[in-house]
Amino acid sequence: MHIQVNHAVLELVQGDITELDTDAIVNAANERLAHGGGVAGVISRKGGPLIQRESSAWVRQHGPVVTGSAAITSGGRLKARYVIHAVGPVYRGAPREAELLASAVRAALHVADEHGLKSIALPAISTGIFGYPMEEAARVMLRAAIEYLQGQTGLERVVFCLYNRAAFDVFAGELTIQTS
Repeated sequence: MHIQVNHAVLELVQGDITELDTDAIVNAANERLAHGGGVAGVISRKGGPLIQRESSAWVRQHGPVVTGSAAITSGGRLKARYVIHAVGPVYRGAPREAELLASAVRAALHVADEHGLKSIALPAISTGIFGYPMEEAARVMLRAAIEYLQGQTGLERVVFCLYNRAAFDVFAGELTIQTS
């Protein structure tokens, strides 16, 4: 499923984000860029130890990645040349969490633009161990991406890669609502 937003395509796919052929993939990271479990663990294992080494070096140099922002490392052995580590909020039901999630999406897209990238794939940030409800995450993340693509950007393809059918269906339903 895809839509055109200005000169870019926003696309939904179901699958393994580490297998996508995009310039960058987004890691749903924690502030310390410690890639143990969830999407982060899969990306780190498939991409090899270089991703964790570069992540640790980034944190040593810049400090923790603030919730709602992003950092970039190489993609190690992944198809993607880069991994953009976006830190979404831990869900507790507070009103500010939606803005932090939207900010994480915008930050990832902005980092891709800063590096001259044309394509990027994002997972459903914060919906795993951070507990963000899938329906609300889909609404917030898609709105943030669409608004970003309506501005000045060099991005040509933004992919939301959903790991299972249930998540894909939620994002597809929300994309239909937002574009009707």
